[in-house]
Amino acid sequence: MNQSVFGRIRLGYIVIGSTRLDDWRRFGAEALGLHVDLPSGDLLAFRVDDWQRRIIVRQAADEDVIALGWQVDDEASLERLQARLRARGIETRGTTGKEAALRGVERFVAFTGPKRQTHELFTRPIRTDRPLAMLTSGFVTGASGLGHAAITSRRPEAMIGFWQDVFDARVSDHIDARIDGIGLDITFLRLNERHHSLAVAATRGLRMDPIRTKLQHFNLEVSSLNDLTNAYVRCRELGYRVALGVGQHTNDRELSFYVVTPSGFEIEIGWNPIRVTDEANWAPTTHKGISIWGHTPQDLSFGSKAQQFGRALASLGRPEFNPTANAGDGR
Repeated sequence: MNQSVFGRIRLGYIVIGSTRLDDWRRFGAEALGLHVDLPSGDLLAFRVDDWQRRIIVRQAADEDVIALGWQVDDEASLERLQARLRARGIETRGTTGKEAALRGVERFVAFTGPKRQTHELFTRPIRTDRPLAMLTSGFVTGASGLGHAAITSRRPEAMIGFWQDVFDARVSDHIDARIDGIGLDITFLRLNERHHSLAVAATRGLRMDPIRTKLQHFNLEVSSLNDLTNAYVRCRELGYRVALGVGQHTNDRELSFYVVTPSGFEIEIGWNPIRVTDEANWAPTTHKGISIWGHTPQDLSFGSKAQQFGRALASLGRPEFNPTANAGDGR
């Protein structure tokens, strides 16, 4: 019997903690073109399809992504994942009621993963037939999930190993890149036919982490080229900082741009990435540079680069948490 959960899990929702809810409402609705609901004064809920909630922004001081929700196809696969986590000494916490409703799911199981990122596993989202009111014509979700998340790590081998061992992640490919003068090795992991649901980036040589937030960016895939260009124009006209202009990636061929959110991490808006539909014949390779063309840095000031450099140096004195490390390891 095949015990693999590959193809049975996908990114479902994202929970953000921020004190800047008014900024997030404007950013999500007017710049990105998402449907926005206001369930309460301390909560925003964005929709992109028939799920009740896909991106949740709750009142909190984090200014960060505080949880990633992963949809699992069935209870048997969920139980298998929990057993794998427990076998590695990782505590799982089942939750229903108000916290589950906040996420738009019936129940979820939470655990702390690498870099102390909270991950939540669930099987049944709450759906709605209420029409969408958004500026974007549509987003691509379905069996490949909401999009992908990109994480920087000082312990990439441990992080990649965690996702391969617990979630049966497969390596799609690698990128050897140089961004803002920093050499990066990036590994792209897929959990289903989406080219990658997770990207893990590490500085080459001396392992540093210049990113304040747990996620460097997450990705949303729009339905059309017009959706991409219109979102880019809106972000520029509304004054949001664009980190990287429109360009095309070397590995998944996605056309995209990166915009800085009110909380400081980035969102990539992309269109038309390739899918890995022929598992038997897919072979990982290494690409030189993140882009075939474009992705030119735009609204990055000298001050922001200096802050990144300072954070990179400071990270050398902080161990990075690995949930599978031995007790007392401190990491």
